[in-house]
Amino acid sequence: MLSPSQIETVRQFASEVAEREGCQLYDLEFHDGPGRALRVYIDKAGGVSIEDCANVSRALNLRLDVEDVISIGAYSLEVSSPGLDRKLSQRWHYEAAVEKTVRVKFRVADKNQTVEGKLVSLSEEEFNLKNVNGEWSVPFVDVIQARIVPENPFAKNNEPVKKTKKR
Repeated sequence: MLSPSQIETVRQFASEVAEREGCQLYDLEFHDGPGRALRVYIDKAGGVSIEDCANVSRALNLRLDVEDVISIGAYSLEVSSPGLDRKLSQRWHYEAAVEKTVRVKFRVADKNQTVEGKLVSLSEEEFNLKNVNGEWSVPFVDVIQARIVPENPFAKNNEPVKKTKKR
């Protein structure tokens, strides 16, 4: 397992490499155990290409090897776009998602609740969602998971993509 200081060092290196390659570090995760992996998510205006991912991967891999930040054994480095259904984990992710549809799982009393709606505003402590059933104020500290719901480009009014069951 990586320590918080190791994660912060990796985050700093990944951010520097991504910026040098014309991208922005969106997020990163380290998964320990079997199949140990460092997943780095990059973004840029106009979208991330395979070439962007390859360039960031090569440069970051070299930097991590030279600096020997992750010295706990073998791991794989995966660099990709955060995707259309990107995870929201940092405040600036929520700021960029205002006016978009999001799905949020959060704690309410002793249970978990999931709500999907348009992210309409945020403050220092919470954000506000709105859908046909009403409005919700969700404190950031209660969020378990939040993701953008991709829009359906073929629907009117940018409705979210509806999942259908295969028969």
